[in-house]
Order: sequence, then structure tokens, then C-alpha cells
Amino acid sequence: MGESPPIGFIGTGLIGGPMVLRLLEQGRDVVVWNRSADKLAPLVAAGARAAASAREVAEQAQLVCLCLTDTAAVEDVVFGAHGMAPALGSEHLVIDLSSIAPDATVRMATRLRSERGAHWLDTPVSGGVPAARAGRLIVFAGGDAADVARAAWVFDALAQRVTHMGAQGAGQFTKSCNQQIVACNLAVIAEMVAFAEKAGVDATRLPGALAGGFADSLPLQIFGPRMASRTHTPPLGAIATFRKDIEQVVRLATDVGADVPVTTAALERFRAAYAREDIGGAADVSAIVRLVTDA
Repeated sequence: MGESPPIGFIGTGLIGGPMVLRLLEQGRDVVVWNRSADKLAPLVAAGARAAASAREVAEQAQLVCLCLTDTAAVEDVVFGAHGMAPALGSEHLVIDLSSIAPDATVRMATRLRSERGAHWLDTPVSGGVPAARAGRLIVFAGGDAADVARAAWVFDALAQRVTHMGAQGAGQFTKSCNQQIVACNLAVIAEMVAFAEKAGVDATRLPGALAGGFADSLPLQIFGPRMASRTHTPPLGAIATFRKDIEQVVRLATDVGADVPVTTAALERFRAAYAREDIGGAADVSAIVRLVTDA
């Protein structure tokens, strides 16, 4: 534990919690804080050290990872009334694993460097809960190459691959591209399950039948069986998260003049699932199948 410097970790939810556990399993010294304190108990039991605030995390660790819900949460944790900015200096590196807006990322990183001299990497991840638990996440990095190299020992515990995509914001743009493909894939997998069922085909056999062909994908193999069997627990990704991410893709596409009609159609499916009382934002993304099978 004492051989490497402490790692700060703020945001210990569906993805962040497994990442903290992975770091602890790899012998890292981890200082944690979460806006909902109840999520810290199992991590402390596993060996993490709980801080009293986000600021205290920055006081105890020079590398601070964030894994938060959205742009507003990241901004509050860094620059809010009780945020960590006053405790940050030129020796600090903020590693933002959240999936947030690229333009806001550039703005916050620039402000933090100007006001505190601290460094920022936007490093959103892909792979979901199973990859987080196994240390097999995919990381898209935006920021200075030197900072990517400095964080390598952290990513060694969490990820199977880190790709430096460019300057600050590039990692978040890449995650938007990732979510664009995944959301469209999930929407059509749900339609496929309903199509097969209405035709009298056993939808539970489809993921295995399509494995290895051009239609195969991780979403098909992970969420296809869940959709076909209507098994949506434990959650692996929330409807609300995808709605938020795809709304961002559509906004960014408008900003840059890109035409995204298929993505826009997928967004409407996630909005519809979010709005339904019997599905809702907290439901696993596989529950989107109910839009086309419960009618």
C-alpha cells in the first residue's frame, strides 16, 4: 500500500465503486469521497480511506479521479462552495473518468490551470460494470501527453487499453462517438427481440446464433439475453445515463453541423423509456425492450 502514492477517488457509484475495489485489489492506497455517503461503507470495509469532503481528498492525494454523473456534478465537486479547487496546485492531476460535455471539459480544465496551476485529463471509459470489476475498461484520453504518461500506473490497474485522442475535450468527444454507436445498437437489439418473438422465434437463442458474425457485438451478447429473458437486474447501465449521453451527442452534432438522424431516433426511444413510470431513468438499459414488447 505504501509503495505508491495515494489515489483520490470521488464518485463511487455504479462504475466508480468497482473501479475503487479494483484499485484496492491491486494494492493501491485509495482515499474516497462520495456525495451519497452510504456508498462508501463497502469500500472502506475493503480498505479505502474515507475523506470528509472532496477538498480533503485533494489534500491527501495529488492524483484525484472523478467518476460523476454529469457535467454539473463535476463542476460542483471541483469549483463548488465545498469543492476541491482551493486545495489543488501545480502538483495535482485531475483524472476525470466521467462522461461529460467536451466543451465544458475544456472550459473547466483551462480555468483550473489558470487559477490553480493544476492539470486535467478527460478520460471517460467504456466497458460498463463487468469491465470495471475486471480492470478491463477502455479509456479515451484527452489532455497533455505528459499527464497521460503520469497517470499510466493508475490506468494499469483499471484498463486494458488507453488511447490518447488529443487535447483536452478529445476524450469526451470520443466517448460521445462510443455512446452514439452503443445507444443505436441497443435500440435495434430491442426491436430485434420483439421482431423475433412476434415471428415465433426463440429470442433467447439469438445472441448465441449471431455470435461471431457481422451482427455480433458486446451489447448484443451482454444485453440481448437480458432483453429476451426480461432480466434487468443487477443494473449494468442506466436508462438515464444513456438519455443524457445521447442528448449530448445530438447537441454536439448540431454545433458542428453533423447530420445524425439514426442517433436522434435512438434518443427518442431512451426518452420514452425514461418517461414511462414502469421503466424510468434508474432502470437498466435492457429494459428499453419493454417499449416494443409490452405494447
